[in-house]
Amino acid sequence: MAATAEPGARAWLGGGSLRPDSPASSPELGGRGRTRPGPGSGPGSGSEPGPERAGARSPGPATPGHSFRKVTLTKPTFCHLCSDFIWGLAGFLCDACNFMSHEKCLKHVKTPCTSLAPSLVRVPVAHCFGPRALYKRKFCAVCRRGLEAPALRCEVCELHVHPDCVPFACSDCRQCHRDGYRDHDTHLHHWREGNLPSGARCEVCRKTCGSSDVLAGVRCEWCGVQAHSVCSAALAPECAFGRLRTLVLPPACVRLLSRNFGKTHCFRIAEGAAPEPGEGDDGVDAGAPAGPGREALAPESGKQTLKVFDGNDAVQRNHFRVITVPRLARSEELLEAALRAYYIMEDPRDFELQVFPPPAQAGNPGARGKARSGGTAEEEGGRGSGSREAAPEAWIIRARPRTQEVLKIYPAWLKVGVAYVSIRVTPQSTARTVVLEVLPLLGREAEGPESFQLVEVLMGSRQVQRTVLVDEEPLLGRLRDIRQTSLWQMSQTRFYVAESRVVVPRVSLFVGGLPPGLSPQEYSSLLDEAVATKVGLVSVSHVYSWQGAVVLDVACFAEAERLYMLVKDTVVHGRLLTALVLPDVLHTKLPPDCRPLLVFVNPKSGGLKGRDLLCSFRKLLNPHQVFELTNGGPLPGFHMFSQVPCFRVLVCGGDGTVGWVLAALEEMRHRLACPDPSVAILPLGTGNDLGRVLRWGAGYSGEDPFSVLVSVDEADAVLMDRWTILLDAHEASGAENSVVDVEPPKIVQMSNYCGIGIDAELSLDFHQAREEEPGRFTSRFHNKGVYVRVGLQKISHSRSLHKEIRLQVEQQEVELPSIEGLIFINIPSWGSGADLWGSESDSRFEKPRMDDGLLEVVGVTGVMHMGQVQGGLRSGIRIAQGSYFRVTLLKATPVQVDGEPWVQGPGHMIISATGLKVHMLRKAKQKPRKAGTPKDARADGVPTPGGDPR
Repeated sequence: MAATAEPGARAWLGGGSLRPDSPASSPELGGRGRTRPGPGSGPGSGSEPGPERAGARSPGPATPGHSFRKVTLTKPTFCHLCSDFIWGLAGFLCDACNFMSHEKCLKHVKTPCTSLAPSLVRVPVAHCFGPRALYKRKFCAVCRRGLEAPALRCEVCELHVHPDCVPFACSDCRQCHRDGYRDHDTHLHHWREGNLPSGARCEVCRKTCGSSDVLAGVRCEWCGVQAHSVCSAALAPECAFGRLRTLVLPPACVRLLSRNFGKTHCFRIAEGAAPEPGEGDDGVDAGAPAGPGREALAPESGKQTLKVFDGNDAVQRNHFRVITVPRLARSEELLEAALRAYYIMEDPRDFELQVFPPPAQAGNPGARGKARSGGTAEEEGGRGSGSREAAPEAWIIRARPRTQEVLKIYPAWLKVGVAYVSIRVTPQSTARTVVLEVLPLLGREAEGPESFQLVEVLMGSRQVQRTVLVDEEPLLGRLRDIRQTSLWQMSQTRFYVAESRVVVPRVSLFVGGLPPGLSPQEYSSLLDEAVATKVGLVSVSHVYSWQGAVVLDVACFAEAERLYMLVKDTVVHGRLLTALVLPDVLHTKLPPDCRPLLVFVNPKSGGLKGRDLLCSFRKLLNPHQVFELTNGGPLPGFHMFSQVPCFRVLVCGGDGTVGWVLAALEEMRHRLACPDPSVAILPLGTGNDLGRVLRWGAGYSGEDPFSVLVSVDEADAVLMDRWTILLDAHEASGAENSVVDVEPPKIVQMSNYCGIGIDAELSLDFHQAREEEPGRFTSRFHNKGVYVRVGLQKISHSRSLHKEIRLQVEQQEVELPSIEGLIFINIPSWGSGADLWGSESDSRFEKPRMDDGLLEVVGVTGVMHMGQVQGGLRSGIRIAQGSYFRVTLLKATPVQVDGEPWVQGPGHMIISATGLKVHMLRKAKQKPRKAGTPKDARADGVPTPGGDPR
């Protein structure tokens, strides 16, 4: 066997990304070379590619995997390199990926063709596609055409694809954690092509690099720097995370061994209804062509539409591609069109087309997957032009038998002088013989071959699968089987020689929804009874009894996967359990200036704007630091950050959501290495009074999420009092028709205000209306309208609250005036921004502050009075100011704390300071910008005229 080493580690890409500036002479491009392109049209259709008409083929310069041909343009067209309009009637189109270029731009093309892209992935990382949605003015990263119908988008990176293009997207998602495979200490830019804002400017030449007409320009998905694909070569390859570097949790500081878990599990992303292409009824999506339309159109006169399969897997899933070719097309043209439909640009002489189903089995449905004995395209074409009219409508592409192959073997360790080595594989080659031949070429001949193994990696767009080959595995037969399964899968398959080291499994599994207040032994017994945990493989590492949650340490990948899938569907004491896979934060590796931001988002707040923010923050930051509160609450986030020495928190939600997170923080404070993290707010609720006080605004109205994060980084730290309310209900004498059950004493926390009486009654009515029809409460304007409506219904209501309660302040009885509502306020904002206390000076009381350790007590006389306060016409009735309060309820009364209402039974309410103040972040006052200053600098510094970034 002959073996050659290929120099040029430059061709490796950063963190699962593609490197568009890799030169055409790179060793990664030498595997395929300039293959002989066939006549015909773009991928998957075989007809004229949209606005172009086929013309003469031009050899052109060597480009990264593209097969360009000169075409005649019939409507306005733009260059995919410079994004400028192509003047005249001629352009150059890639037969495989639809890349369109000026003739003058051909020599500058660095973007790899879709057919070559998988071989340029440095570290394969699968994507995490969400549900289908309509994305306006976006383009598919595979076929480069516009997304005119509902399409898919990765939840972690900015990859957009048509549903039928998903299998052809390479696994080049962001690498967000260490997983034991090619972990890097140096972080490189992760470039993503196209779909930039139309006004985006190149970091190097400062010219416009974005386009709304074509897929052009590149953007680093970590630091946000934008550039032309040609100009990006002038930037340093290392990425410093840009303006958000102090907020981002670096991937090198996160470890997650996720052998058996998909991306949605690793990033705690809700699994949407995004089926695999071809899993519909008879492959509805699979039948869509790769052309501009996503449905099979009637062929033009003189042409025919054919279905093409690329292997047994496509046959079993009924996942086919549609091509359109002339009815009198030669068999070579038919084969080349079929190969282009699957982005296969290898020599067509290595393949053949076979009729599907085979003629002998056409009437046998059970023999659909056995197509090897069918007639070939040459045989069908040899039957004369008369038989061409009745040509089969379905074909399957097969690779011709090969007696030897050249196989690329990649080193699985870092800091090696070659990207890969090429080995000639013969029928006698096995995994062991290949390892023996590769080691000397990689400089590891001094080590015994028993310390290494050959690993097969399938780099699918949705999942990266690794298989360790046994020593006696015949490689030529292995390659033949892969091609029989799927020809495109062969281009996504890579072989690594790796060290035979034993990976010690350790998976942290958060389990919530358990009964609170149990001991570690009781939780272990409960889980063993519910999901049959295996002794010796599963142990309880952390217990949060107040929350009814535990963290399990699982020492087996298969057991961790079994528990995760089982726990999600398990009900204990009437509650459905929650299961989350949590990574480990390597806090000792954090940079000195790094204060990562822990983000909590309530997707139900803000008229479903929380869902969009959740996706945006996952892409701007590390998705591991973004938590969805409806999936386990804030506890998993605080547990994951428990060893981080200094971090900040961003809460996206209403005042109730902020109180929820602050309450969890107080419970976790003694377990945190950073016991007092500063908390910022992105207000998504209806009132948002705390957000108003801290200058974050009356509510989120679609601001740029990047600008929000910059504001968090520049915010000032302030202190705020937190208050504890002890609720001790007692059964009232003679209350035969009581509507409230007597409950045991409980404690709630308060940040903003506590209302008793008419204020809480209106909140309760609104809450009940939202519970009955949650789908209607998606607008802040509508929510306030409902508040007004329920207020008008209570305008004549009177319950004489001052006769139903007693108030003690600092253990002294306070006589109450005639009021309908009693409100304890900690911040100078109530009821969506109203100043309930008022601004008039009063010698009886101190000037209110939210960190003075005092609460202000105010009364309102009814709904009309509340409306006047919110209109700025009046203030409330000042009653008292203090740090300790005792309220006696003589009958069941509505109560609300920070917007969360309920009916409290007769008894006592004791309000006192917790003793510990919380650190909040107040948005800094905006400074006037100088003329000509860019609004947001996504990268650090501006490049010098020579092009080097400073």
